[in-house]
Amino acid sequence: MTLTSERAIIEVEQLSKVYGALPALQGLDFSLARGEFVALLGANGSGKSTLLRLLSGLSKPSAGTVRIGGWELPREAMAIRAQIGLVAHRPLLYENLTARENLAFFGRMYGLQAADCEARAKTLLRQVGLPRRADALVRTFSRGMKQRLSIARALLHGPAVLLLDEPYSGLDKSAADSLDDLLAAAQQDGRTILLSTHQLERLPPAAGRALILSRGRVAYDGALEASELAAIYQSASA
Repeated sequence: MTLTSERAIIEVEQLSKVYGALPALQGLDFSLARGEFVALLGANGSGKSTLLRLLSGLSKPSAGTVRIGGWELPREAMAIRAQIGLVAHRPLLYENLTARENLAFFGRMYGLQAADCEARAKTLLRQVGLPRRADALVRTFSRGMKQRLSIARALLHGPAVLLLDEPYSGLDKSAADSLDDLLAAAQQDGRTILLSTHQLERLPPAAGRALILSRGRVAYDGALEASELAAIYQSASA
């Protein structure tokens, strides 16, 4: 089955996640069109990371339906994971491998040809500002450098969907601006992007829509430039 273009690429219906007696997400309904860039906003603990874990297939929902490109989670998780690039809170990197070796390893996991993987890795390491550290062990990297390498890993296999959980964490202004450029280019290539942040003042310029979570529910779903966005966010974060 191939990704369809007739429908939204991400469809979420009545999605809920409960940990013990604690509801983390409650009845979420939304969809993302192919090529859309959405900023997922909310205070810490609002459910952003839980939602991204569910969309990436790393966690199973307690109720509801998630479809990505026509595939349904969790039943078709393997097919969906091949279409997703994920930047999580944890770097998901091998500390005792170099940056280049990490990308080569993940390239093999995604079935990339060695020559293609090497070329893409070289380009991405340059784009994230790590060309001179390509052969340095990841355990010697700073938090920000690991974050940049995680972004390169997420883009390596040319995924249709990018899920980014607080990707600006640990990045200085220069690296954050470079990330903005990378994401804008990824969207121009037709990729769908969902990026979470709790920093209203640090929104990706290319995003055109905001989805605000509050206590596991959707508090706002609309234009990013709406004049009332700051007030809604503050109310949702209270």
